[in-house]
Amino acid sequence: MARVLALFLAALMLLQTFSRELVVVDYQMHKESITRLFCVNKDKPQLRCNGKCHLAKQLRKASESESKTPASGFAKVKYDVVLPFVFRVAAPTRTCPLPLRFAPAASVHYAFAPAQSVFHPPAPKA
Repeated sequence: MARVLALFLAALMLLQTFSRELVVVDYQMHKESITRLFCVNKDKPQLRCNGKCHLAKQLRKASESESKTPASGFAKVKYDVVLPFVFRVAAPTRTCPLPLRFAPAASVHYAFAPAQSVFHPPAPKA
């Protein structure tokens, strides 16, 4: 059931995204009937309009409805997140050397000594 719902919502998003392309595909599939029913230039066959005027109206309507969507206003909203406390990360205290897994032949030249304290540079004497 969840998979069907996810596919349905994805199809709705794709239909909204490709609305202009769907108008063009619908025009190509039904070109004869659109020419017969909606063409303004039926009496001028030398123009070879074939319902392109109707297609232009439909594309204009689709782009206007796309520009009126409220999603464009959400990009202007800025969300700030302020954390009221500071995270403190403790230094790892590992005393045993890490095992060398990827290059056992190089273990002779490898040494690991974890830092037990934080290094502080020497301070000048006053």
